[in-house]
Amino acid sequence: MLPEFELLRPKTLGEALDMLAEHAPDVMPIAGGTNVVVALRERDVRSSVLMDVSGLADLRGIRAENGHVVVGGGTTITELVESPLIAEKGMPLAAAAVQLGNPLIRNRATLAGNLVDASPAADTAPPLLVLDAEVELASKAGTRTVLLDDFLVGVNQTLCQPDELLVAVRWAAPDGAAAFHKIGLRKAGACSVATVAVRVACDAAGRCTKARIALGAVAPRPIRAHAAEAALVGTQLTDEDIAKAAKLAAGATSPIDDVRSTAAYRLHVSEVLVGRLLGEVRAAM
Repeated sequence: MLPEFELLRPKTLGEALDMLAEHAPDVMPIAGGTNVVVALRERDVRSSVLMDVSGLADLRGIRAENGHVVVGGGTTITELVESPLIAEKGMPLAAAAVQLGNPLIRNRATLAGNLVDASPAADTAPPLLVLDAEVELASKAGTRTVLLDDFLVGVNQTLCQPDELLVAVRWAAPDGAAAFHKIGLRKAGACSVATVAVRVACDAAGRCTKARIALGAVAPRPIRAHAAEAALVGTQLTDEDIAKAAKLAAGATSPIDDVRSTAAYRLHVSEVLVGRLLGEVRAAM
């Protein structure tokens, strides 16, 4: 049973920000509710005030803007799956979205909700990390933009303040090739055991000019494997180069044993997946 709470229903984004300023820190925004309702029921979250932002048009939509892709925080996962722009300019995110939950969850869950919840296994985080995505946070005092890599702090912890709302996610149209893979206990509707996203760009001579490697469910937060990325830059992406980077990426993780997997398995599969995906993007370029 859910605890008692007051429900606010702003009609505009400005009204929502006013309500956040008035009721913070006791207010929690809710859109799809796929995380919040469960947390409330299990008493993991104790908010006396909920603010329904699901009807705010300013938080929805996917668009190209000044060489960037901009996704409203209230955009559903299904909308990501169905977007031609995401398929073209955000491939690893498209691949992750289609595997997130099940159709019922994807129809309700939002991009902002998945990121603000800050689960170590958040499926959208690794793809957005390799896209160098930023999040836009709005409050009554104004807006600020934060790199997603800085925004995600720890288990269910972000830089989002109690009076702020994640209103958009944006990234520059990417170069190179990208790939994503998720391992779960089932082929659908499963929480991640491990996820990996990679993106690589090369020059005309085949030398790597940019590398991005991100992993989920293998550390207290989704992470970038910075040492592995640096090791790839300037190389020809030989099998040896890829094997070295894969080992470095696995070394960046700090997995745990839980009901879905062991730390040892997560460590092993991180190295295997990074190596496999790097081989895929090499072949695609």
